[in-house]
Amino acid sequence: MADIKYYDVILKPVITEKSMDEMTSKKYTFYVHTDATKNQIKEAVEKMFAGAKVKKVNTMNLNGKLKRRGRDVGRTAESKKAIVQLTEDSKDIELFEGL
Repeated sequence: MADIKYYDVILKPVITEKSMDEMTSKKYTFYVHTDATKNQIKEAVEKMFAGAKVKKVNTMNLNGKLKRRGRDVGRTAESKKAIVQLTEDSKDIELFEGL
């Protein structure tokens, strides 16, 4: 397993209607490193966002889509998403405040 630092775990937030609706119940969605574990994701969120206390982390692996160019067939890159639920007494993540 690769040695991943906490600042390499979270790649970018997922901005969709569903993920924005889940923010009301303190659930935030991120694209994360494909080798990151749930404990590494929890540690990264708590270190990167001050006052955030993680209650639960759900992850999902997304396979690359099939693409073709003429007769050649290939796949796009694989990715991994994490839905992070914060505790009730935790501060909100300020990254999403203006959205």
